[in-house]
Amino acid sequence: MAANRPLPPAQSDALISDPEGGMPRLLEIMARLRDPTGGCPWDLEQDFASIAPYTIEEAYEVADAIARRDWPELKGELGDLLFQSVYHAQLADDAGLFDFEDVVAAISDKMISRHPHVFGGESNAKSSTQQTVDWERIKAAERSGRREARVLDGVALGLPALTRAVKLQKRAARVGFDWPSTDQVLDKIIEESRELVEARDSLTEAEQVEEFGDLLFVMANLARHLGIDPETALRGANSKFSRRFGRIEDWLTEAGKTPDQSDLAEMDALWDRAKAEEKALKANLVRGATGDG
Repeated sequence: MAANRPLPPAQSDALISDPEGGMPRLLEIMARLRDPTGGCPWDLEQDFASIAPYTIEEAYEVADAIARRDWPELKGELGDLLFQSVYHAQLADDAGLFDFEDVVAAISDKMISRHPHVFGGESNAKSSTQQTVDWERIKAAERSGRREARVLDGVALGLPALTRAVKLQKRAARVGFDWPSTDQVLDKIIEESRELVEARDSLTEAEQVEEFGDLLFVMANLARHLGIDPETALRGANSKFSRRFGRIEDWLTEAGKTPDQSDLAEMDALWDRAKAEEKALKANLVRGATGDG
């Protein structure tokens, strides 16, 4: 490991104060935060497990900025996510495991090995679909080298549940454990929905949770068969719900009311109004894009 931080005080201060210090500046800031003799008490108390939730949160905030197409915000969120990598590398360096340079070397080696059509002797005259197949083949070979003997080994436990469901299903599908079409998946959704209704009426809470999980798992399978990312789809549904409910609140405010002063019938009617408003807006956008009207 090549890291030797924090630097002597004068060099450290000079680097931290240098706006052009780049990556070495960020690494020095992190090292100073974790310096046992003068670092931040909070940072000194952290470990991999305590920082991991922040890492996940920052990744979602990157995705959120992209979804909102807020590019100035994205710049900041990418910095936050980069800092998480630096943080974990510093924790590893403190423990004598590896350092940031080792992390950079590992990802560089991985990208080179997984792109032989760019960095090796293979032809790059192939489709993105074929490249995806080749990527998975190389990953499978890497897993074999790590002695991951079982098909589902290596699918991270910390992934969002829907994302992990899709990854588990993809792994199983590689060895033929998959429905051949969406028809069977849809039949299974009907079956699981029926079982959930039965669970609601006769089973324990734990059994109801299990049946609901089964239904979500099959829904994730349907998304995979349709080529849909279920996390993206659900985020879109969340945004749509928030947007439409916001319009309900707007109209109730205009009427001098709050949602708790309304009732389901009124809010349901306003929901339909919000849907109609969005539909009309989309139609106008389409007409504008095609030059009609």
